[in-house]
Amino acid sequence: MNASRRTALFSVAASAALALSLTACQSGEGAKSEGAAPVAKDTASASAPASTPAGGTSAGNDTGAGTSTAVATTHKTGSGSSGANKSTATPLCRAQDVKVSSQRQDGPPYTHIILTARNTSDHRCEMAGFPHIQFIEGHRQDVPSVAKSKPAVPTVLNPGDPAFALVKLSDGGVDEDNEVVNAFQLILQGDSSVIAVNSSAGGGIAVDLPKALTGYWTTELRNGADDF
Repeated sequence: MNASRRTALFSVAASAALALSLTACQSGEGAKSEGAAPVAKDTASASAPASTPAGGTSAGNDTGAGTSTAVATTHKTGSGSSGANKSTATPLCRAQDVKVSSQRQDGPPYTHIILTARNTSDHRCEMAGFPHIQFIEGHRQDVPSVAKSKPAVPTVLNPGDPAFALVKLSDGGVDEDNEVVNAFQLILQGDSSVIAVNSSAGGGIAVDLPKALTGYWTTELRNGADDF
């Protein structure tokens, strides 16, 4: 009876030990499983920064697009400024842009001629200053200008428009030392090209070089300012 009881007790103790062992194993596996979850969580957390640069790259693209827009705006502004400069700046008329002719003014004695310079180009240009005239070949001194004939505003010509300059030849006296001139030359301000002007009509023009004067280019001859 005692032996049977001891055997029963041993069996119970063995069963209990086995149960404890199984419980411990299950508890360990559970702990292992629970320990794996934080690893997975840490892995997920670690992957978050990996997605952050992706977001950062997108933001960087947005920033780059903004920079590109700013550059485009600056370029546009610069183009606008360049365009404004081009539209307001009128080039000087050159010899190739105009055709110059002369005609005698009033009646004998013919003391003045009127120079007409017509814009034959396809663009606007400015007839600046006065014509630099040499009546006699080899005479190095240009005909002096008359300051009071200078216009208040620039003389700008549209295609087809004329500009005028009054030129004094002499005082009209019978004792003057005049020379008959059938052609003379002039240059425009800002251009070194020589323009030949035919003045042979009516037998040429009589020029007294010490008395010769020229007015400035104007869009029309004006009483008073162009009387000299």
